[in-house]
Amino acid sequence: MRAAAPALDRWSTATGEREILLAGPRSFCAGVERAIEIVEQALHRYGAPVYVRRQIVHNTHVVHGLSGRGAVFVEEIDEVPEGAVVVLAAHGVTPEVRLQAQRRSLRVVDGTCPLVSKVHAEVRKFAAAGKTVFLIGHADHEEVVGTRGEAPGDVLVVADPEAAERVTPPDPEQVAYVMQTTLALAEAEATAAVLRQRFPALAAPRKDDICYATTNRQHAVRDIARESDLVLVLGSRNSSNSLRLAEVAATEGVPAQLVEDAGEVELSWLAGTRRIGVTAGASAPPQLVHDLVDALSGLGSVQVRDITVTEENVRFNLPREVS
Repeated sequence: MRAAAPALDRWSTATGEREILLAGPRSFCAGVERAIEIVEQALHRYGAPVYVRRQIVHNTHVVHGLSGRGAVFVEEIDEVPEGAVVVLAAHGVTPEVRLQAQRRSLRVVDGTCPLVSKVHAEVRKFAAAGKTVFLIGHADHEEVVGTRGEAPGDVLVVADPEAAERVTPPDPEQVAYVMQTTLALAEAEATAAVLRQRFPALAAPRKDDICYATTNRQHAVRDIARESDLVLVLGSRNSSNSLRLAEVAATEGVPAQLVEDAGEVELSWLAGTRRIGVTAGASAPPQLVHDLVDALSGLGSVQVRDITVTEENVRFNLPREVS
């Protein structure tokens, strides 16, 4: 019993009645639903195996589930047997990846989110007009790598306002900007504001690049954070939009933790909490939210309250290869 005492203490401090605030919208967005359906339909139409370059979306639960149904995830195109079916992930790829697939006679099904494809098109348009394109985003993120590949000699990645203060284009009169779709809106706008101030001739996209779902989930998590003692964000650590949700919650002065699932929640986080905010990144399955609520209810009675800032009814068509 003496050895078990610390664990029992942690358990007892984590128990109690609680209210759980569920942020809405949360979990899958239209682009993620489309990407997953593309792999499912490809498996149905062509049979297993269907190869997928990189993670179709940045969530380990989604990847494991599709792997169990016959999807084979690879890092690069040269790992795919010649003539096989390959799905390109939702984050987009460089033109060079498409050429590699063509050389290997692969049957390509494009899972790129239409909102990411829009940014690719903007880069091509600006570069064709002779402009240097500032790409506001994180250089190592797959979406940024793919977008930059549209015109690598004409794109400068700008990570934050500090980088925006330092960046030097060849011609300050011929510049434009685009954004990674999964950024925190406030941070991205702060970076764009610096660029606008420094470069009065700066051209902008006709419509905002930040994904509607990213913006909606950030607004929702901010609302629940203001009423919570703790915010739990469900999502994988390589998911940019999930990371941003935890960051946005933390800016409201509340502890925020990003977890893969309920199994990663530490009892010590729950000590003294009576109101817990819960959300999920755009690539996190809705079932993870239900599992987390069930787990928290095992520590005492809970009341669940939905706080929805807006309804989403966006739907993207499937590519013709699987429609």
